[in-house]
Amino acid sequence: MRSVYSIKNAIFAMGSNIVTILIGLVSQAVFLKTLGTEYLGVNGLFSNILSMLGIIELGIGSAIIYNLYRPIAEDDKEKIKSLMNFYKKSYRIIALIVLLIGVSIIPFLKSIVGEVSIKENIVYIYLLCLTDVVASYLLSYKRSILYASQKTYITNIVHIGYLFIMNVFQIIVLLLTRNYILYLIIKIICRILENIVITYIANKMYPFIKEKNVKQIDKETKGDIITKVKGLIFHKIGTFIVLGTDNIIISKFLGVVTVGLYSNYNLIIQAVTNLFSQMFDSITASVGNLLVEDNEQKSYKIYKNMLMINSWIFTFATAAITCLITPFIKIWIGEEYLLANNVLIVLMINFYIQGMRKTNLTFKGAAGIFHEDRFFPLLESAVNIVASIFFLHFLGLAGVFLGTITSSLVFILGSYPKYMYIPLFKRSYGQYIKDNFYYYILAFLVILVTVCIVNFIEVENVFVQLIINGVIVLIVSNVLQFLLFRKKEEFKYILEIIRNLFSRKKEKTLE
Repeated sequence: MRSVYSIKNAIFAMGSNIVTILIGLVSQAVFLKTLGTEYLGVNGLFSNILSMLGIIELGIGSAIIYNLYRPIAEDDKEKIKSLMNFYKKSYRIIALIVLLIGVSIIPFLKSIVGEVSIKENIVYIYLLCLTDVVASYLLSYKRSILYASQKTYITNIVHIGYLFIMNVFQIIVLLLTRNYILYLIIKIICRILENIVITYIANKMYPFIKEKNVKQIDKETKGDIITKVKGLIFHKIGTFIVLGTDNIIISKFLGVVTVGLYSNYNLIIQAVTNLFSQMFDSITASVGNLLVEDNEQKSYKIYKNMLMINSWIFTFATAAITCLITPFIKIWIGEEYLLANNVLIVLMINFYIQGMRKTNLTFKGAAGIFHEDRFFPLLESAVNIVASIFFLHFLGLAGVFLGTITSSLVFILGSYPKYMYIPLFKRSYGQYIKDNFYYYILAFLVILVTVCIVNFIEVENVFVQLIINGVIVLIVSNVLQFLLFRKKEEFKYILEIIRNLFSRKKEKTLE
């Protein structure tokens, strides 16, 4: 059943993200053509600033979802109700704090944004963006029971609907009015509607969570949540600084227009990242359910299987983006929006490294390992800021992302082996390096061969070039990986799951 839920969640996650990518690309193109790069830069900058307020959530959601795994597996309705009630109260307080701190940032906006020529008042735009963030905390807590119950596919279906409706109305408004304020208002309304729908579905599937006779959560569970939250505070701060400061650094040193240019690449990279990340996020609950059994041999086997899938996916994705993004941007929005090749190379190295963290993050999150490595995010953050600014002075925009790559090593070489791999699987640090960096080497070779073949074949027509590049990437990168992995036990295990899945479908059809 765990495999069925994992596959179901993964399929829906990927499907929803493909739709999201297509809608996002159309929306971004319309945004650029109607409002321009400066608006896009301001939009990206405010998104980064407000993502900082996510620190205030303190990781309560992750801690509560972890504590939901066991009561859901044991059908302990009273404990589930207690946890959900605690979650609701916590998120209401968080929404209020986010609003108050968000408003306190207003006096500093002009110095952060710098000189811009957009006609709308910067403060009005910021307040609307802040309202959207606050709305994301209202009524959203009930999706946690769907996550912990391995039913992430339901939230993905609702999210597709939200994105489709929102983007359609935003595109219509931009084409008819070119009004950025209306564009933001539509986003707020759709966000609230999405949360209402999720709440309704959760109430229908688990009607007992609406009951009023709710006990306070027991001291042991509350103590565990508080302990994990203390650790997650550091992770929240670290995540924001590492991933949220790029646009701020770029804006400060290179200008808001450069933020806009990078935003186009970031949209594509994040879309592909989310496409595959959701697949890993969707099986976190299944891994959590597995770890409850406390079978380290079985857990290690699943870890190695996931690691191979992780590498295959992100090796292919890295090769694909590297070979397709330049002709795609030429077709999509125009050659004037291209970035230098050295920036693309560094972005792709960072993309693969961040992608290869997914398996470790999945097991770490499912095991509730948040408090043990709480100081590592601060170290990663410090390395990121110092390295990004240092490399920026020598390499420009590429240097910002080289700083992110450098900071990633703090977790890859430190936290993951010490606090997740060795305790969960009772394996050595040397085995961790062997398990993980084996794939880094193979990925480099596969991507290098694929890119060399693509660069060897050049045609004048950009549409034809895009198709040729796509076909080469699809065939070469996957054939090479098949040849490299075909004899591995992990590959045979995955093939067996696929055979069982199709045979089960066949049996149902015959019935």
